[in-house]
Amino acid sequence: MRMTAPSRLDIALAADRIAGRVRHTPILRLTAGELGLPFALTLKLELLQHAGSFKPRGAFNRILSAPKLPASGVIAASGGNHGAAVAYAARALGITAEIFVPELTPAAKRARIESFGARLVATGAAYADALAASRLRQAETGALEIHAYDHPAVLAGQGTVALEFEADAPDLTHVLVATGGGGLIGGMAAWYAGRASVVSVEPASCPALHAALAAGHPVPVSVGGVAADSLGAREVGALMFPMAQAFIAEAVLVTDGAIRAAQRLIWDRLRLISEPGGATALAALTSGAFVPPEDARVGVLLCGSNADPAGIV
Repeated sequence: MRMTAPSRLDIALAADRIAGRVRHTPILRLTAGELGLPFALTLKLELLQHAGSFKPRGAFNRILSAPKLPASGVIAASGGNHGAAVAYAARALGITAEIFVPELTPAAKRARIESFGARLVATGAAYADALAASRLRQAETGALEIHAYDHPAVLAGQGTVALEFEADAPDLTHVLVATGGGGLIGGMAAWYAGRASVVSVEPASCPALHAALAAGHPVPVSVGGVAADSLGAREVGALMFPMAQAFIAEAVLVTDGAIRAAQRLIWDRLRLISEPGGATALAALTSGAFVPPEDARVGVLLCGSNADPAGIV
């Protein structure tokens, strides 16, 4: 059966389906100067979500919308955050989970996954290798695969971030989102559908969407850098790419140094712990990689907090 990207109705239905299982995360309105920027800013604190990132939204929606759950439970490949989310959702729903991660996944994220009771398998150099291994295992067990980003139910679940952000901050003209495989920004772009300018921000060392937009189709890229565990997809999802072409206003790249500086700024000024991927969207503003129009009302998604605090503070 051919899968298609979610509609706004799909996202609204997902919000109803996962209500009570995920947090409606707060926004934080900052005045000009609070982060050293010459304009006001609205942050959505999705780093306060269960399991430390936005990912439980897609995980719950994928599981709860499945027509039938196999006795073998669920299986997923992840750089870390998706695995923790799937493990968290599986535990909440009383089912088993098996999570495949690459060797680059930090120890803190591996421990997070195992803390939720999942079986953890570390294999391969990058996310794509863990995905291949997980699919071989899925063929043996028949478990329900929960793809990190390239499934309509996952995209719809992640799109609920935008539904909340728009409800709480309807005045925004620009929304900056970190991009890896594209599940988050694809779902958010599908919700906003041009009503706000959605800006993709990627590490220069993980430029999957930037390269795809330049080529006119998803293309493989090399992966590395400080945010590779969360944003290190070799290729963006096929389902999200039409959403990107239609509704993503701009795709910018930031350096690892800018990401680390944004992490420290989030801690220094807000006393919040953000992982590198979670700070990437803000890094576009603090580094000058993206300069909003003079009359813009800018929102930024802080999307993940699964980091070792010792590396930041």
